[in-house]
Amino acid sequence: MAAVTLSVTEVKPLGERVFVKISAGEEKTAGGILLPDTAKEKPQIGEIVNVGPGKRKDDGSYIAIEVKVGDKVLYSKYAGTDIKLGSEEYVLLSEKDILAVVS
Repeated sequence: MAAVTLSVTEVKPLGERVFVKISAGEEKTAGGILLPDTAKEKPQIGEIVNVGPGKRKDDGSYIAIEVKVGDKVLYSKYAGTDIKLGSEEYVLLSEKDILAVVS
């Protein structure tokens, strides 16, 4: 999947979506072999940068999102939309694609 490249300064997710900065991928294998860019797997861990207001209920109020800015999360491998802002890589995910908060 191709990444969307944007020239904006801030992305504010809508609804129950979160904006995640992707953590750097592994540079070496466990045995110490350096990996070229083509052999690296897409990381599944990132840090929450921004969150939407949550899911809207029928009465117009919102159900708050369980994660907050600064949380490190594990997310589904093929979930979300890849976004590139400058040299940084991000992913825009639905809250349901987040599997766990990690520390």
